[in-house]
Amino acid sequence: MLKHIVMWKFKDAEGKTKEENVEIVKNGLEALPSVVPHIKKLTFIKNQVECDRNFDALLVVETENEEELEKYKTHPEHKKVASYVAKVTENRGAVDIWE
Repeated sequence: MLKHIVMWKFKDAEGKTKEENVEIVKNGLEALPSVVPHIKKLTFIKNQVECDRNFDALLVVETENEEELEKYKTHPEHKKVASYVAKVTENRGAVDIWE
């Protein structure tokens, strides 16, 4: 299984607070497994301890392989969510691992 792990720092943007944007993105991403068949499992985690150095949210998407991961990344529904994420975040980190 290939795990795609992404972390973001959110910001106030698009007329919403940082917290509201985290919720909007969470809801958008958590809806993807029902429409993107390449996702085996998706987990969205919000940071729970306030610290300036912490990222605000973490996403783990599991796919069978790199080809399936690429299909997830280019799926139109994912691109809609990703477009919003780009507007409401100020920092991103990612790593892909095999398990």
